[in-house]
Amino acid sequence: MNLKILLPFGVFLDEDVVKVIAEGGDGYFCLLPRHIDFVSALVPGILSYYTESGEEVFLAVDEGILVKYGQEVLVSSRNAVRGPNLEALRQTVEEEFKALDEQRKEVRSVVAKIEANFIRRFLEVV
Repeated sequence: MNLKILLPFGVFLDEDVVKVIAEGGDGYFCLLPRHIDFVSALVPGILSYYTESGEEVFLAVDEGILVKYGQEVLVSSRNAVRGPNLEALRQTVEEEFKALDEQRKEVRSVVAKIEANFIRRFLEVV
């Protein structure tokens, strides 16, 4: 099977795999090459896959959608992070979330200043 993970800014992963394990709203599921065509909404969590050499690779993915069509497995998500093992992946995800949280705080602060400035100028006009 070919696993392709698509993020808003480009292709995160495009690799031949023999097995994909992901988490949907009803729990974890496994896809093998002869599995029927399949669609699932993904919840934020761990997606793992096995390469043709037998190596298991772990990814943390944000919510998204997975589509298996023939030998293609397409995953569309807002964000994904790769790690060599689960512990390293956990640390990477924590760092990424902290950075995103800081960015969101900064954006909220800027938006609040813009809104306050808009209201102040609107009251001056009225």
